[in-house]
Amino acid sequence: MSRRVLNEPPPPADQRIPYGDHPSQFVDYRYPSGRGPHPLAIYIHGGFWRARIDLTHGGHPCAALTAAGFTTANIEYRRAGEEGGGWPGTLGDVRRAVEFVLRGAGLPARAAGPGGPPHVLLGHSAGGHLALCLAAEMPDLRRVIALAPVADPRRAYELTLGDGAVADFFRGSPADFPERYAMRPPACPTVLIHGAADEVVPIELNRGFPGAQFIELPGADHFDVIDPQSAAFAETLRAARA
Repeated sequence: MSRRVLNEPPPPADQRIPYGDHPSQFVDYRYPSGRGPHPLAIYIHGGFWRARIDLTHGGHPCAALTAAGFTTANIEYRRAGEEGGGWPGTLGDVRRAVEFVLRGAGLPARAAGPGGPPHVLLGHSAGGHLALCLAAEMPDLRRVIALAPVADPRRAYELTLGDGAVADFFRGSPADFPERYAMRPPACPTVLIHGAADEVVPIELNRGFPGAQFIELPGADHFDVIDPQSAAFAETLRAARA
């Protein structure tokens, strides 16, 4: 499994703007060249919701989406291990950041048109779980793409994915907090993309997710779906453009 996106620095962002007072509450924007308005891609990074993995590796797919003509917003948020992170603070930060971006905060005039630019929300791994949560509660989202998401937290807990990361994030087990583990069907168009060779988040967690289109990529692993150098990333880009 290639972890290139974790080990190589991405192209730098064009602008960083805070949406809150905590050091982990900010958005990294990248702007395409040429006149707009450009479509907007909002990205939620993964890392099993834990503080030790930040948004840096999300710069790779965001830079590729920007090169394809999207204004991109790579959002950071408080994670488990940070003050206010974990349930429910992490989800609250992501919701706040997405609303901040959709209001046009930090976007130059060429990135926004009347009524705002067309937009897509993408999330990878644990960020995919957060994107699916927002898809269920924010019907004004135009399109959500969950990439190798933790779409079934109960099963993820049973499999002890991330060495206990699920219980750390939810602050207990499904028996302790069944409502926190419950996943609702999306209220907006939603696509799940998952590599069949994923050894980090098994594809079984996503098959049959209600109300979403499911795309299985034979031979692709957990990071191929966010690595612009992988053939699997073409499916991510295709879904973002749809």
